[in-house]
Amino acid sequence: MNKYYALYKALSKIEDNGRKIGLFRTICSIFGGCFLSYLAMTLLVYILPGTVGESLTVPIVFHTIVWAMCSLWISIALTKWIALMRVFVPSFIFSILLVIFYNL
Repeated sequence: MNKYYALYKALSKIEDNGRKIGLFRTICSIFGGCFLSYLAMTLLVYILPGTVGESLTVPIVFHTIVWAMCSLWISIALTKWIALMRVFVPSFIFSILLVIFYNL
């Protein structure tokens, strides 16, 4: 339990210099933003009315802007822990919604 608490304390430490984003948050923002945008694009295909072929155009067009917005949102996190939560919590919510919409 002590190791987990030490890991939590290390991840929740605020950066001393606000000018450096850091490699961890950069990687989280690039790959997490891409993953979140793909999940959102897939969810949008299920939500939009019409056939899959017709409703596929809009998510493909908006994929790049959603990726950029998600990456920016993740990268401006104050700590590494917040950056991780900004990746995992929406991913979990989108995954649950995809399972629900897929089984309808």
